[in-house]
Amino acid sequence: MPLAHFDGALAVVTGAGSGFGRATALALAERGATVIAADIDLPAAERTVTLAKTLGSGGAAYQVDVSDAAAMETFAAEVRSAHRVPDILVNNAGIAVAGPFLDTGVAEWDRVLGVNLWGVIHGSRLFGRQMVDRVNALPNKPDKPNFGGHIVNIASAAAFAPTRTLPAYCTTKAAVLMLSECLRAELAGSRIGVTAVCPGFVNTGIVKNGTFVGGDPAAQERMRTRGNKALQLRNYPPEKVAERIVDAIVKNRPMVPVTFEGHLLRALSRVSPASLRLLARIPIPQA
Repeated sequence: MPLAHFDGALAVVTGAGSGFGRATALALAERGATVIAADIDLPAAERTVTLAKTLGSGGAAYQVDVSDAAAMETFAAEVRSAHRVPDILVNNAGIAVAGPFLDTGVAEWDRVLGVNLWGVIHGSRLFGRQMVDRVNALPNKPDKPNFGGHIVNIASAAAFAPTRTLPAYCTTKAAVLMLSECLRAELAGSRIGVTAVCPGFVNTGIVKNGTFVGGDPAAQERMRTRGNKALQLRNYPPEKVAERIVDAIVKNRPMVPVTFEGHLLRALSRVSPASLRLLARIPIPQA
């Protein structure tokens, strides 16, 4: 059963200090939800809550590193104790690591897996358990079945589009997409929806704050500058992604590509995977 409205809903959003996270938190607040904004940057999360209060019922800010299992355990317990079991969870926190596989060290892999994949696992496991326990604790009436909640995992068009320049990032996002599909099947019986959202190129700070490997520092900085310019020229705002996330929750959609390139890459992955394999060979120019 999709959540048809958000009045009185409690929404937890990770990576809520900027980008998709902030835009989604504000979109939900505007529709009546109370927002728990979590981010490793506490002042940024607090700014999101301040903005949310101008739109709706506001919420609370928490500092948390989603890759830290113990910190996430504490965070989930605090949310339940200080507020209640959330109705909506948006696992949004993510980082980018760009560069050749053979130049990507263990430290870079640990970091990107920790945030992009383990962060989603921790959030889904902890808050998903709370949602299931809530459903099981309440009597289910045939004329008004219990609504369990909804989990949104932010993947990427990179989940179905390989590239030699983003092996670590693509790997984590493909894993998030598959995890979402598995989790959706498991939680359907508890009336908990799960959606994977797969945006293409969106104007956020992910490139600016990303890690680049391979080549000398000057080459890495050129790659960063080029990536930022590309996102700015594309100029697709995170607020449009947030609108698609809201729609996905309402309609309980399993997977949502966003942007033209997101839809195109998804279509190619289904009808012509060989084309994507050829595109994957194209390197990012170093000069």
